[in-house]
Amino acid sequence: MKKYNILFLCTHNSARSVLGEAIASTHASGRFVGFSAGSTPGTKVNPFAAELAKEMGYPEEKLSSKSWDVYGKEDAPQMDFIITVCDNAAGEVCPFWPGKPATAHWGYPDPSQVQGTDDEKRRAFKEVMVGLRKRMDILAAMPLEKLDAMTIQSELKKLAEVK
Repeated sequence: MKKYNILFLCTHNSARSVLGEAIASTHASGRFVGFSAGSTPGTKVNPFAAELAKEMGYPEEKLSSKSWDVYGKEDAPQMDFIITVCDNAAGEVCPFWPGKPATAHWGYPDPSQVQGTDDEKRRAFKEVMVGLRKRMDILAAMPLEKLDAMTIQSELKKLAEVK
């Protein structure tokens, strides 16, 4: 079975995109290898995102904030899908992605902006995780190897409507 590389993009690559990377990489289907990056990456992964990623079984040593420029290089893994998860990153001019990957915007509010108790903050991160997982479950159930590029692009964009 083919494994699909999926890159999640967010401005700072510290929360939503990191959760996407962890969800894709640990997905029960085994069909995805997740990556994440940001246009202006932060210095570290948000502790609430790191906590959830580790609970999923994602290796702590893979958790880091990195620039999306890393994945535009010649020797970078070729992406099959590129998903923006924050509105800022969706509106930015992205680097050239080798291989013409399917792209979509699956926007989520920034959980790191939630004010309140740690439990309220955890709940915000968990909501993003649940939403991303639901979309990944649907994507994993598709017969991707039988679909043409235009159909995959269309289906990926339709997943943005899943709540």
